[in-house]
Amino acid sequence: MKTPLLIAALFFTGFTFAQEKKSDSVKTQKIEEVVITKQVFKKQSDRFVYDVAASPVAKGNTTFDLLKQTPLLSTTDDKTMKIAGKNNALIYINGRKTNMDAESVTQFLKNTPAENIQKIEVITVPGSEFQVESSDGIINIVLKKKMSNGLNGNMRMSNSQNKFNASNATFSTNYRKDKLGISANLYGGENIEGQEYVLRNGTSLLQNESVGTVDDPNKYIGGYLNFDYQLNDKSNLALSWNSSANKSYGSAVNLLNTLMTFDNKGNLLETKNNKSNNLENARSYNNSVNVNYELKTDSLGSKLNLNAAYLHFRRFQNSDNKTLVQAADGNFSQLRQQVLQDIPQVINNFSTMADYIQKFEKDFTLSVGGNFNQTKTNNDTKNFFYFYDTAGNFDNLRSDLNHFIYDENIYGFYLTAEKKFSDKFSGKLGARYEITKSTGTSEIPNQPMQVFERNYNNILPYLSLNYAINEKNNISYSFSSRMRRPSFWELNPVKNILTENNYTQNNPFVKASSTYNQEMTYMFKNSYFLILNHSLYKDVITQVPLQRNIERDGKTYRQLAYIRTNFGDKQEMSAMLGMQKTFFKKTLTTNFNIGFQHNINNGTLNTDPTTGIIFDTYINKNKSTSLTIQTNNTLSLDKKKTWFLGVNYFYVDQQQIELGMLKNLMSLDISIKKNWNDWTFALNLEDVLRTNIVEIEDYQTNGNYNYVKNDQFNRGGTFSITYNFGNQKVKKVRNIEAASDAIKSRTR
Repeated sequence: MKTPLLIAALFFTGFTFAQEKKSDSVKTQKIEEVVITKQVFKKQSDRFVYDVAASPVAKGNTTFDLLKQTPLLSTTDDKTMKIAGKNNALIYINGRKTNMDAESVTQFLKNTPAENIQKIEVITVPGSEFQVESSDGIINIVLKKKMSNGLNGNMRMSNSQNKFNASNATFSTNYRKDKLGISANLYGGENIEGQEYVLRNGTSLLQNESVGTVDDPNKYIGGYLNFDYQLNDKSNLALSWNSSANKSYGSAVNLLNTLMTFDNKGNLLETKNNKSNNLENARSYNNSVNVNYELKTDSLGSKLNLNAAYLHFRRFQNSDNKTLVQAADGNFSQLRQQVLQDIPQVINNFSTMADYIQKFEKDFTLSVGGNFNQTKTNNDTKNFFYFYDTAGNFDNLRSDLNHFIYDENIYGFYLTAEKKFSDKFSGKLGARYEITKSTGTSEIPNQPMQVFERNYNNILPYLSLNYAINEKNNISYSFSSRMRRPSFWELNPVKNILTENNYTQNNPFVKASSTYNQEMTYMFKNSYFLILNHSLYKDVITQVPLQRNIERDGKTYRQLAYIRTNFGDKQEMSAMLGMQKTFFKKTLTTNFNIGFQHNINNGTLNTDPTTGIIFDTYINKNKSTSLTIQTNNTLSLDKKKTWFLGVNYFYVDQQQIELGMLKNLMSLDISIKKNWNDWTFALNLEDVLRTNIVEIEDYQTNGNYNYVKNDQFNRGGTFSITYNFGNQKVKKVRNIEAASDAIKSRTR
C-alpha cells in the first residue's frame, strides 16, 4: 500500500452512512419444476435477501454495480462495500468466502457480469460458523443454477475518466460436460489514482501545512481457474487456483510544506517553506491453491466439507523521499534530507478447515466445525536517512534497519444449532472458541533481539431470533460477539516517511479488538423496514494523530505522527427507516431511506508504543449525532424495457470519527443504459456536483489543531460494453471456500 494512501484509508474507516437501494416488486418464476412467488427484498432467518434474477437492471452491469444497488449496501471509495454504513464487508459466493485477497476481490467484482447473479444475501450479524474476521458483516452472492452442458462466457470492456483516464477488460468462460465443470476468468487494466491533499496541524503558536498531489499509476492482471468433478451422486472434489499481480511504478507525491510561527497575539512572525517529493515503486503478487471435498451424508441435506489451502503473498516497495529547501535562486532545488526506503513483505500461509452440517427432521440443524491457520510473515525493512547542511552539502548518514518475522497459529472451533419452531418463529444459537498463539522477532543491528509474544483465547457467543407476525409484519433480533485481528501490515513495525515532520508508524504490539453487536429489525410488507442497532467496540484498531514540538538546527518544528495502535472504545447507535416502491407498472423504482446515528468515542493516547516517545496527549471523548438521507431511482424509458435511466443521491451530515469531526458529504450519480440482444452499452456519471470530498477537523483542549482535506476526484464517467455468448444455461462450477480466506483479508 502506498505511503500516502495509508492515511487516505483512515479517512473512510469511520464513515457510518449507508447507500441503500430497494425494490418491492413481486415476481413469479419457475425453479426446478415448482412455481413459487418470491418477494424481491425480504428478511429471512439471520439475513436480508435481495432477489435480482428477474431484474433487467442487472443486465450489462458488473457485480460491483449490482451490489451498490442492493439494500443496506454502500461504498464510499468505490473499492470496498459497507453494510449499513459500517466497516468493510466480506464477500462470499454461494455460501463460501471468495478465494482471493482483498484487492483481487474488488477487481473480481468489477469484472464479473451481474447477469449471473440469482440473489444477494446481506448478513449484518454473522453467526458462529463464520470465522471471526467476519465481524463487519457478510455479503453472500448466490449464482444462478444452470443445468445444461456446454460452453458460455462473456467479455466486457470499459473506459473511465476522472482526473486521469483508465481502462480495463475481462474475459470469463464456463464449461460443463457431465460430471466435470471448468471455469476461468482473466482480467487486466491500468489506471492512475489521483488525489489532492491539504494537511494542517499545530498550535496557536506553531502551525504546519502541507498541500499537494498524489499520482499513483497502477497496472494489474489477475484471474482464476476452477475445476469441479462429481465423483458420484454424493461427493464432489474441487481444485481452484487464483493469481493476481499489481505493478505501481512511478507513484509520485509532491507536497509544499509551510511552517508558520505566531506570537501570543496571533501575529505571524515567520514563514518557512520546503517541498517534499516522494517517488515510489511497488509491486505485489498473490497466488493461492485450494482443494475441497464435499460429501452429502443423507437426503435431508446433511454434508461434510473438508478444505486445505496454501497462500503465497509478496509485496515489494521502495521509495525515494526528498525534502527540498529554497536555493539562492529561489527554486526548491537544494537537498535538506533524503530518505531511501525498502519495505518488502512476504506472507506464507497453510490452512485447513472442516465443517459438518447435520439436518434433522422437524426443521432442526446442527453445525460443528473447526479450522487451523499457520502463517509466517517476513518483513526486512531498510531505511537510510541522508542529511545535508544549510549549504546543501552532505552532512551525515543514519540507517534504520529492522528485520521483523512474525509467526501466528490460530485454532478455531464452533457449534451452531438452528431450529424452526413453527411457520412463524425460528431461532439460531451458537458459539465459537478461538485460540491465537503468535510470536514476533525484531532484529536490529547492534541491538539485542526483541521478542513479542501474544497468546489469547476468545469465546464468542451468537443468538438470532426471527418472528413472522403475519404475512405483512416481521420482527427479528440478533446478538453477536466477534473480534478483529490486525492485518500483517499493521503488525510490521515499519515507519513510512511522508514529509520531514510527518510520518506513519505501524505497531507489533497491536492486539485484537472485540465487537459486540445487537440489532432489532422490523419489516412491513417487505417494502418498509426499521433497523435499530447498537455496537460496542473494545480496543479499537486505528491510527492516532499525535503531535509534539521538536528542535532541529536551533529551530522549533511541529511533528505529526500517525501511530497505529489500540485506541480505547467506541459505541455506535443507529436507527434507519427505509422504503422501497415501484410505480407505473414497474416502470419506476424508487428507494428512499433516512437514518440517524449517534457515535460515542472514548480514547486517549500520548505515547508511541513502539519507541516510547512522549507526545502531546490526544483525546477523543466526543459524541455526535448525524443524519443520513439517500434516494435511488431507476426509470425504464421504453415499453420493451431496454433503455434505463438511473438517478441516485445521498447526503451525510457531519459526524465524529476517531480522527475528528468529519464534515458533511453528498453525491449525485446519473446513469443511462441500453440492452440490445446480447450486448449492453452503459454510461455512468458519478459525483456530478463534485461534492464527495473528505474534510476532517479536530480541536484538542490542549490547543492542538488538526485538519485534513482529501479530494480523490470522485467526479467522473465510465463507458462500458458487455457481450454475452454461448449457452446461457450451462451449469456453473461450484464455488468453494478456501481455508486461507480469513488470512487473505489481512494481507493489506
